[in-house]
Formats: sequence, structure tokens, C-alpha cells
Amino acid sequence: MLALRRASAFLVLFLSAFLPPPQRAQDPGMVHYIYQRFQVLEQGLQKCTQVTRAYIQDFREFSQNISVMLGRCLTYTSEYKSAVDSLALRVERAQREIDYLEYLREADVCIESEDKTLAEKLVQEVEEEKKVQTLLNASCDNMLMSIKSLKIVKRTMDTDGSWMKDAVSNSPKIYFFIGSRNNTVWEFANMRALMEDSTKPGPRKLILTHTWQGTGHVIYQGFLFFHNQGTPNEIIKYNLQKRTVEDRMLLPGGAGRALVYQHSPSTYIDLAVDEHGLWAIHSGPGIYGHLVLTKIDPGTLGVEYSWDTPCRSQDAEAAFLLCGVLYVVYRSGGHSLHRITCVYDPRGIISEEDLPNLFFPKRPRSHSMIHYNARDKQLYAWNDGSQIIYKLQTKRKQPLK
Repeated sequence: MLALRRASAFLVLFLSAFLPPPQRAQDPGMVHYIYQRFQVLEQGLQKCTQVTRAYIQDFREFSQNISVMLGRCLTYTSEYKSAVDSLALRVERAQREIDYLEYLREADVCIESEDKTLAEKLVQEVEEEKKVQTLLNASCDNMLMSIKSLKIVKRTMDTDGSWMKDAVSNSPKIYFFIGSRNNTVWEFANMRALMEDSTKPGPRKLILTHTWQGTGHVIYQGFLFFHNQGTPNEIIKYNLQKRTVEDRMLLPGGAGRALVYQHSPSTYIDLAVDEHGLWAIHSGPGIYGHLVLTKIDPGTLGVEYSWDTPCRSQDAEAAFLLCGVLYVVYRSGGHSLHRITCVYDPRGIISEEDLPNLFFPKRPRSHSMIHYNARDKQLYAWNDGSQIIYKLQTKRKQPLK
């Protein structure tokens, strides 16, 4: 305020010094007017100062209040954080307890599930065992003991082929299949007619509507069953009397993708007949895989059951079934003997360890087919153009001690 008064006095002296003398005497009202304006300004400044001081005071009080409130907030925040941390610990502890209870519940469920699965598996095994027993319940309990001798019935120029009788019929007719791909079947009246070409009447020529593949076909109950050439796994049931296709099926399990026997380069599915009916033998997945044995219903061509056997197709040349047991013939190469070194019994009664060494009379080459005939208990075979009969010695099926 003192500075304002000094400024007003200075302004008056300034104006008095610079105004001309006549004006100083003639216009005293100007000086008075300026003085009044400075008084008004001085009063405004005083009021502004008072307001500013009041504002500063209020701001100080506000700052103090804010400081107090911030202190309280920090206290509340610390207490809240402590409460939250405590709650988090309690939630975590509760979650662990819940997880443990859930683990106990799941463990009980798993145990119950495992028990249930085991029980179901046991029931399934029992049912499958019953099914196998039902399928193989024929009054046949023989097992092979030895291949006694051979008889060469006929010789031809054809390396591959097959020949057979009807496996269950009393008919003496002989059916002759030349080659591994053909559609012509020669029907001979009997064994003598086959052996003696001069015998009259001559064989009957049957032209099929389809071509067979390989040498694994069979005749059963008057029907010819064969692998249809050009298909991987189609089996045809052919009526020889009507010359028509009676039925057909697709053999499952990857059949026909690989040779069934290493030493039979044209056969992908080998059909067989024994006392229990119609069977199919084929190779499993992979080169020289394990043999798969499938029981077929000859009436409906439905699959009754299938087994994965331990017998491999490597070094194998043929196989046959006798009383429900699979016998696989192997030849390691060169001029080695033909011998049975793998036996598979679906009922699990016998295995190759239970049998003596089973050798075939020495032949120069591999067999293109070996089929068992359940009526005359003999093996019909084709070896390098020779049609052979092997006589067998059997014994009641029971494990040897």
C-alpha cells in the first residue's frame, strides 16, 4: 500500500513537472481527477489483497484437511490390503481343499470305471470264448502227428494250379484248376478219369463268368468259392450247376493287400475247408505280416469270427486247417525240406510245442497249394506241375506232455 501511495505522489510530481505553468494554474481539476482514480485503484487493490489472503487461508485449511484425509486413506488402504490378502489366503486354502475333494471323487470314479471296464472285459472274453467254443464244437478232436507218404496222381506242365474234391460231398468228381488266373474248370468223373487221359468220357469243361485269382479256391457243398481276379478282397460263391454267381462278399481286415505266402507269388487269399466248415487265410498289414484266420458262414458269406495268428507269411508256402487248427508250411529256400513250424489253435488246446517235427517228403519246389479234405483225411497238393496226395497220421487232440 505504501508503494501505491508513493507511486501516486510520483505521478502527481511528474505531471506537475511536465505540464506547462499556465496549465498547472488553469487545470487543477485534472490533477484532482487523477488522484481520485488512484484512490479507487488503491481501494481495489486493498480489497483484492484481502480476498487473496482469505483464499490463501482457505487453501491452507483445505490442504490440511486433504493431508488428514490422505493419511486416513493410507490407513484404510493398508487395512483393506491386509483384509484382501487374508481373504486371498482363505480362498486359496479353500480351493486346495476343493481340489483335494475333487481328486478323491475322481479317484473313486476312476476306480469304479476301471473295475467296470475290467468286469466288462472279463465278460467280453467269456462271451468270445463261448462263441469260439460254439463255432468249433464239431465232434473233431484230432491233431496232426505226421505226414506218412505221398502219391503223385498226375503230372502237368503247369507250375501253378490246384485240384480238389468237394470237401463234404460223397461225389467222386475231381475238379482241376490250371494256372493262377483263369476262368476254366475241368471236371473229371473220378480219380481214375483224372489219372488216365484215355478214360471215356473225357472231362467236362466249365467256363466261369468270372476269373479266379491265385490257387486258394475250394469246393464246398456243391459251390465253388474263389478270390475274384481284379479285386483285392472279393470272394465269390459260384453255383457250378447253374453256372451263376450265387453270392459274394468283401473279406475285411485288410485282406488281399499282400501275398498270403511269400513262396506263393499269386495267392492273396487262401480259402480252406475242414470239419468245422469254410475258412479264409490272408496276410495282415505290412510286408510278410502275420497271418489272419477268418471263419466264414458258407450260407450267408458272413464273417463269424477272426483271429490274428502268430504265424508269419515270410518263408511260408501254404497252409491248411484240420479240426479247427491252422498248420502253416514253411520252406527256408533252396532244396530245404518243407516243414510245419507254426501251428495256431483258436481254442488254445495245442501249439507247435505240443507236436512232433512235421516234415513233408522232399520236393524240388514250393507247393502252390495244399488243401485238406475232411472226408478222406488227406492233403491235396500241387507242386511244380505234380498233383500229389499226402496221407496223414492223426491223434486225439490233447497237449503232449
